[in-house]
This record gives sequence, C-alpha cells and structure tokens, in this order.
Amino acid sequence: MIFWKEHAGLRMILMAVTFVLGMVLVIRGWMMTGRMAGLGLMLLGVALLLVTLYLYNARFADRKKH
Repeated sequence: MIFWKEHAGLRMILMAVTFVLGMVLVIRGWMMTGRMAGLGLMLLGVALLLVTLYLYNARFADRKKH
C-alpha cells in the first residue's frame, strides 16, 4: 500500500495544499481574462483540484463492494 494512503494526517495536509494552490491558480488565471497565460493557470488550477478529489477518494478505493 502507498504510504500517504495509510496516514490520514499526511493525506489531509496534501489535500489542503493542493486545494489552496488550485484555488489560487484558478483565481489568478481568472483575473488574467483574455490572455493565454490566464487560461493555462486556470487549467493547472483545475488539475490540482482534481488531484485533491483523487486524494480524498483514494481512501475509499481499496474497499470491496458488498
């Protein structure tokens, strides 16, 4: 098993960091409306938000369905 999946505290820190950084990038990119760099920042921010969802759901992925 992967180390960060077993430790709830580490997973929470990773989720907090990726969420905050993702939101900052989305907002900064939104403030640069009309520029290609703004679109890139927003896409990177959305990718980090998806990483946050992956980290959250990773805890439940190993459980078997009954």
